[in-house]
Amino acid sequence: MKASAFVYPWDVNGDPEAAGRIAGLGVGQVTLASAYHSTRALTPRHPRQRVVTAEHAAVLYPPGERWAGRVPGPYAAGDWAPGDAFGEAAGALADAGLEVHTWVVLAHNSRLGAEHPDTSVVNAYGDRYPWAPCIAQAGTRAYLVDLAAEAAVRPGARGTELESLGWYGLAHLHAHDKTAGVGLGDAGQYLMSLCFCPACREGYGGRGLDADELASSVRAALEPVWRGAPSDGGWAGVSELLGEASANATRAWRDETARTLQEAAVGAVRRAAPEGFQVLLHADPVSYHCGANAGVDPAHILGVADGVVVPCTGGAGLLSPFAREARGGAVLAANFTVVSGMGGSPAGLAADVVEARRLGATELRLYHAGLAADADLEAVRGVLAGL
Repeated sequence: MKASAFVYPWDVNGDPEAAGRIAGLGVGQVTLASAYHSTRALTPRHPRQRVVTAEHAAVLYPPGERWAGRVPGPYAAGDWAPGDAFGEAAGALADAGLEVHTWVVLAHNSRLGAEHPDTSVVNAYGDRYPWAPCIAQAGTRAYLVDLAAEAAVRPGARGTELESLGWYGLAHLHAHDKTAGVGLGDAGQYLMSLCFCPACREGYGGRGLDADELASSVRAALEPVWRGAPSDGGWAGVSELLGEASANATRAWRDETARTLQEAAVGAVRRAAPEGFQVLLHADPVSYHCGANAGVDPAHILGVADGVVVPCTGGAGLLSPFAREARGGAVLAANFTVVSGMGGSPAGLAADVVEARRLGATELRLYHAGLAADADLEAVRGVLAGL
């Protein structure tokens, strides 16, 4: 069973032992970040550093000429990933016998929202989400499609994994996050993630909704939630809070917007890539969900991309809807966190893999070879040796 470990360039560059250590886990592939959001990360085995602070979303290679004079465009990395950090790391990993695939984060960019606030999702209260570019806006869509093609198809890469290629909403691990005081369930998260920027207001109008009335309905629906009423129940809960017709109209607009962006981005990657280049999406099988694992329609996305990477930490149940729609050759990669300190359970990985296989997984993804402690990596090594 093919396995790939997630890696940052700064895990590898400057550490002559890193590539061999990762290959020694028993993986045949690495998923190496080429475009990534802001983060603070440990490098527990690096000879020169222990903490890397990526101050803003950036491409981890020199941006191409296509971006000259364009707004928005990608930001170059600072001293956490200078020059062609991706290319340097990719070369070392390939020399260790590992197949390199790119890891591309798209609609998640706080610096873009800070510098160009009009690109951000706007909720029903008028609050902007600077981490969440609105994927309905024409300029943002063009930027994301071109970024996908450039960041995915880097020299030496054999494939790509596209993260956050869809709607981003309220849920976001922000610096010193303080948003858990009220328990927003699935339905509340959806309502708080509906966008009311000019492009989305126009989109709602095309579905027969008045945007001002819709925003007022969202606020009225959420008022009991702020006082402690439950807001879960999946899509039925959204329909109950917002009304079935309005809920369905918002979902139709958002689903179409995400689907067409996914089609455009994957198409752009294929046009830029050599023959046989693999394109996967980090995905959730519930199309109205937001976040890094973009909500998709399984039947649609498996007809667009070569497969999906599915979050399975805590249970592999999200694989099943994809497995029902998968046809020959589709990749269903079960993604497990193997960092104990981040909620992973490497000690239970063997049983998790058995369950994931039963539910249709064809490959494994392991998050994250650079962040995990030595004991976590040793557990992973033992599991992979037994596959």
